Amino acid sequence: MAEVLEVEQEAFEFPWSDEDFTRCMRQRNCIGMVAEMADSVVAFMIYELHRSRLHVLNFAVRRSHRRLGIGTQMMEKLTGKLTPERRSRIVLEVRERNLPAQLFFRSLGYRAISVLKDFYQDTTEDAYLMQYALTSAAIEELPVRRMAG
Repeated sequence: MAEVLEVEQEAFEFPWSDEDFTRCMRQRNCIGMVAEMADSVVAFMIYELHRSRLHVLNFAVRRSHRRLGIGTQMMEKLTGKLTPERRSRIVLEVRERNLPAQLFFRSLGYRAISVLKDFYQDTTEDAYLMQYALTSAAIEELPVRRMAG
């Protein structure tokens, strides 16, 4: 957890506290994922499971490890959890001023679907609600699941 907090502190102007992580991870529908290199945490993601979607709450890659494909691999792993029958989309919020994150998610097929006015508690900054949704083309690329019987 200490390494996740280091990545968080380095990545964000208004980072989550240890208590924020603990409170989130105690919820039944909250999942954490880390990426490690040489036994060190270099990225993390916190997301929630909902009936029809996954909601990314927090995601960061250590500055020294950005642009190496780590974030893309983590997001692709999350996308792999989508199914047309159940959870078919991923949503997340990105700060209005965070152009690098907006461009990153856009490159992965996410689209801004609305503006959330005065979204953050720490500033009056707006957020873009971004979404990735399984398309018919993406569904065709999913592996075929065989039913028993």
